[in-house]
Order: sequence, then structure tokens, then C-alpha cells
Amino acid sequence: MKQILTAISGVFVVEPSVYGDKRGAFFESWNQRAFDALVGREVRFVQDNHSISEKNVLRGLHYQVRQPQGKLVRVVSGEVFDVVVDLRRSSPTFGRWVGERLSAENRRMLWVPEGFAHGFVVLSDRVEFLYKTTDYYAPEHERTLLWNDPKVGVEWPFEGEPVLKPKDAAGAPLAQAETFP
Repeated sequence: MKQILTAISGVFVVEPSVYGDKRGAFFESWNQRAFDALVGREVRFVQDNHSISEKNVLRGLHYQVRQPQGKLVRVVSGEVFDVVVDLRRSSPTFGRWVGERLSAENRRMLWVPEGFAHGFVVLSDRVEFLYKTTDYYAPEHERTLLWNDPKVGVEWPFEGEPVLKPKDAAGAPLAQAETFP
């Protein structure tokens, strides 16, 4: 596994070592020891999620104010633009975002630590998106940061209008969002 740092400390891309020949390819999509070495601590995942979405579906930007979730995300079919926003008030990058294209073709994964809002928009006709979480889903603690808050300024790379769930369309702007210390 190769670690590619982003502009926000703690958030990084994981690029697996892929071994291929005329028969196809092989790579480890998960290795506890290797991942813990990249993060610098033991990470315990408790839940795996599988999301299937169509082109221009935008999911997020979600986070949990209690039971915050670290997420290791990847695409197994299609392509997304994946976004994280730093919601840690004590961080020098509070309110900043980073985005990465994740696809079945590039096989990259993104580590989203606790304390961040997370979301993605589907760039392909259809996507299958997997993510491991460090805590269980707790709907009573889930919050949504407004996907198009001009204060955050995410540059979403899609054409037309996003397809949004009502709770995502009604997310809180950063100035009103519950955040982390």
C-alpha cells in the first residue's frame, strides 16, 4: 500500500499495489497491519457499507456529532468525486475541503478520519461505493453540512443539477453547523 498525502493533515489516499498480467489483476483491498502503519495507530472498523447510485447523485456531506465515524472509502464499479471537509474547530484547516476522484479503474481509497464531513457525487452512469466505518451508524447523531455552502466552496465536477435527498439539500451551512472541538 502506498500513502498519498492531501492538503489536510490526517486525510490521505491509499493506493494499493496491483499485480496484473494477461489473466487480470490482484490486489489486497484490506490489510489491517499495513493500514494501521499508514495511520500511525490501531484503527478498528465495525461496519461495512455498500452504496449504489446513479450519475449526478450527490450524497452528503454527512458526519455524526456523537459516535463520529472514521471511514475508509473506495469504488468497486464506476467513478465518484469524493469530498471531505474539516470540521475540527481546533484545526488550522477548519472549514477547508479536499476532493479525490475514486474509481474502479484507479483502485484508490480515501481515509476520512473522525471529525470530518464526507460526501461524493457520481461521475459515471452508475457507481458501487464501499466504505468501512470505525463506529456504527447513529441516525440521531447524524448531521449534514450544506453541499454547496459558498463559505466552504467545494468545486464539484459535474454537469447539470445534482440529484439530492431532501436532507442533503437542506444541510446546514458551516457557520451554523455543529462541529468538533
